[in-house]
Amino acid sequence: MPTEISQSALALIADAGAEVGQFRIANHQNRMVNTRDGSVENVASDSNTALSVRVVLNGAWGFAASTDLTEAAARDAAVRALEMARISAQVSKEPVELIAEPSHGTVNWTLPVGEDAMAKSDSEIIDLLQDWNARVAKASIVNHVDAGVSIGRDTTFFADLNGNHITQSRDRISANLTAIHIAPEGFEDMRTCAPPAGRGWEYLTGTGWDWDSELAQLPDLLAQKATAASVEPGAWDLVIDPTNLWLTIHESIGHATELDRALGFEANYAGTSFATLEKLGNFKYGSPIMHVTGDRLAEHGLSTVAFDDEGVAAQQWDLIKDGILVGYQTDRATAARVGLTRSNGCAFADSAQHVPIQRMPNVSLQPGNEDLSTDDLISGVERGIYIVGDKSWSIDMQRYNFQFTGQRFFEIRNGKIVGQLRDVVYQSKTPDFWGAMARIGGPKTYLLGGALNCGKGQPGQVAPVSHGCPSALFTNINVLNGRKEAAA
Repeated sequence: MPTEISQSALALIADAGAEVGQFRIANHQNRMVNTRDGSVENVASDSNTALSVRVVLNGAWGFAASTDLTEAAARDAAVRALEMARISAQVSKEPVELIAEPSHGTVNWTLPVGEDAMAKSDSEIIDLLQDWNARVAKASIVNHVDAGVSIGRDTTFFADLNGNHITQSRDRISANLTAIHIAPEGFEDMRTCAPPAGRGWEYLTGTGWDWDSELAQLPDLLAQKATAASVEPGAWDLVIDPTNLWLTIHESIGHATELDRALGFEANYAGTSFATLEKLGNFKYGSPIMHVTGDRLAEHGLSTVAFDDEGVAAQQWDLIKDGILVGYQTDRATAARVGLTRSNGCAFADSAQHVPIQRMPNVSLQPGNEDLSTDDLISGVERGIYIVGDKSWSIDMQRYNFQFTGQRFFEIRNGKIVGQLRDVVYQSKTPDFWGAMARIGGPKTYLLGGALNCGKGQPGQVAPVSHGCPSALFTNINVLNGRKEAAA
């Protein structure tokens, strides 16, 4: 059916002499359930289905969309997109060029999952959250419990003048639980660290994350945190767990190596990038043990697809090698602009009603060759902090100056963990921080973290994205006391 709808629109585009003609039909579904102290606080769902046509005619873009999924609507969208391109061409200063991509023909691809989470009823999801709530709430240290599950599915069809007919489907799931302790002097909280994943319902029942163990440990971890000493500001060595480090990668590497930001084309939503084009191949981004890749292939990755929204096949490539900036994330237009021979497949739109823009792939710090465990890293630290779990962050509009917090902060003395600290905030500049990475964990410490809601563009779009990394040791990093800073 989508193929038939697309053909008349693409034929009309070809007859008009367009250089590029792309057709998409997409359905994006999201569900969310939240509880507070075991009571249902929110049950929500949304679904967006539409078709769209994008063309390049006379060197200019044209785009139009419709929620009417008929051949007539597709042809009408094609007419409107061509007209937009004709008008835009009259004021365009530089012609649009898309770098070539081979035709891949007819392809059907589905992200493998175990159990269909979308098929679960609201009651089944609520039962799971209430079970989790009951396990944690029975501890006397816990005054309140927040819990939630988010589920998403993207089903897309792409066709173009190159002969592609690509159908794809991918699922994602996320859950979390936060235990809260209230004391006269304030409150402390402790959240689970399970990352969102490209998996099905099986993820919430023990495949890919040990929920039983983490939920059992959460009250004790909260109790330790509630009575922990407040951190002494100053220089500390930090062993950072993948559950925290993924977010630092996302903000300081992922966004910084988006080529449209580096070129200054994207600025309205979270700024440009300090990693500008003249730095490619010569800028020391971090220590020589730093190897960061972009990919759309990672197993269970949130940005994993077989093809992007311009028909480019999924790939893996280097962004930072031996500590040097060596690559960017591209779509076909930005790749052509800087003289690359192929896009690395980062075009994505969160709706067929939105224009595909360059979005982040899975951006991951690769583990070290030596099979070091997290305990190995901790054992070599005389005075430091082991940071687990993500929380709030702040970074400037060029992705250069930042600060991050976390969920759990374990003090390290003479190579051993001696208890928790609280109020820890680490602060640095991107090249200084990654230049201070002294040791890196092996493959057994590697974990795929990520987020469902990375924002970009105007109008704003959201995209799910994963970041894999091992544990890593950073030396002499400035640590602030967040509580004292907030009170100052």
